[in-house]
Amino acid sequence: MRPTPRVVHPETIAVLGAGTWGCTLAALLARHGHAVTLWDPDARVVESLGRVRVPAKLPHLHLAPNIGVTGDLAQAVEAASVLVLAAPSVGMRATVEALARMQTDDDRCLYVICTKGLERHTDLTMSQVVLAVLGEGVRERVGVLSGPSHAEEVSAQMPTTVTAAAYCAETARRIQAIFFDPMFRVYTHDDVLGVELGAAVKNVIAIAAGICDGLGMGDNAKAALLTRGLAEMMRLGRALHVNPRTLSGLSGMGDLIVTAISRHSRNRNFGELLAQGLTPEQASEAIGMVVEGAPTARAVCELARRHRVDMPISEAVYSILYESKPLLQAVSELLERDPKSEMD
Repeated sequence: MRPTPRVVHPETIAVLGAGTWGCTLAALLARHGHAVTLWDPDARVVESLGRVRVPAKLPHLHLAPNIGVTGDLAQAVEAASVLVLAAPSVGMRATVEALARMQTDDDRCLYVICTKGLERHTDLTMSQVVLAVLGEGVRERVGVLSGPSHAEEVSAQMPTTVTAAAYCAETARRIQAIFFDPMFRVYTHDDVLGVELGAAVKNVIAIAAGICDGLGMGDNAKAALLTRGLAEMMRLGRALHVNPRTLSGLSGMGDLIVTAISRHSRNRNFGELLAQGLTPEQASEAIGMVVEGAPTARAVCELARRHRVDMPISEAVYSILYESKPLLQAVSELLERDPKSEMD
């Protein structure tokens, strides 16, 4: 028997983005007694979910009848006290701009960002995108939910632990109360940038881990890759003045581990397909869902160059994806780097 979720004050919640994660969170929140509406801009997704109530990529998940599904954003957010932003990073700005045009914000609405990535061209985190569009007036009501949390397992109510980070302690606690149950434990945090940075960089390292798997390089190589990948994450975090302890926690090391080793990981699977000879475009098509690490690789490397941070693994992934560097050449160049102290 699964433990019963804790009952909290019911909220009216709009989940914006009906991908696997959005559907999973909608189901979780509905089980907690909240009034939930699920929105997506893709009419085909809305029609399918409204008719069969089962996400295409999560055949075991049946959306409860009381979860509304709509393609009308105004209908979704009407009277909502919580907006769960689960759109892909490439669509986050457009989603938030649509909200801004509707002028629906009031001083009670909570924004919970559940997307892991950096915006293309600006290199902003998702919370920075929200603040850029909606203004500093919403800062105290913005938070992020992040950590090792594949939708395939959360939707099956398997034990999961994540972090709720916010600029305001009360906002973090409110997110914790809304999402927490014994199978979905939520810790609070105050380092929003650190949590978002770890969640973004780990996707890039996970692509490298998939390449490692696809080339059959073995467990020793993969362990070294993840350790040095975490070092890259720490170096970039230090340059951006985030708390180093954040990156050794759930949204840094924890999320890196699961994304780099899990069979559910799109980013790891994408890297493995690259190692099998597929082009980035072919690999993306084969995955059939957004691979956040691909656009994030560009943003991470731009940040690293701007702050003069050495991130050779991330640069190798970037060179494969965006400079057409042969995969084996990129791997050889990593292995042939000059020896140095591990602490450098």
